[in-house]
Amino acid sequence: MDAKRNRSVNFAIERNMKKVLQINVKPNTANEHGIPKTSVISAILSKSGLEGDYNNYRTIKKSRNPDMAVLLYSIETIKELNKEGWPIKPGDLGENFTITGIPHSHFSPNQQYQIGESLIEISFECDPCQNLSVLPYIGKTKINEFIKTIMHRRGWYARVLKEGLIVQNCNVKQI
Repeated sequence: MDAKRNRSVNFAIERNMKKVLQINVKPNTANEHGIPKTSVISAILSKSGLEGDYNNYRTIKKSRNPDMAVLLYSIETIKELNKEGWPIKPGDLGENFTITGIPHSHFSPNQQYQIGESLIEISFECDPCQNLSVLPYIGKTKINEFIKTIMHRRGWYARVLKEGLIVQNCNVKQI
């Protein structure tokens, strides 16, 4: 009986864990947008973002705005969108961190999170853009519908308060 109860308690704890499910980067590649991003096991997070990641919008158009150093996206939102018929996978929407255990609606500006060795602060919600049309399941024909669908579910930008190493499956703890 005790072993069964312990397994149930451990499962409940694991279900409530807030973690970095996936770290996503995309190198600077000529004539390509910053999406989709690909998974890496670990990365160094600096004030300007993840090592090995490049985003033209954040770098050029927003002049390396430190409030946009990284983009967080909830796996729970990806699952919602999958149920709605959009075959999104982690990294597709350009997020640097696919987070599990924290729904999109639970983030808000000025919240601080320890992620691995680093500390970030939520800046503002990301707005969807036309560049999402490069995803093959969206394209030019579905982009307007998709933008309406993910409005206020596009992810959250964050600034980096403390640099450090981030590894896949590391804990995410609100400070």
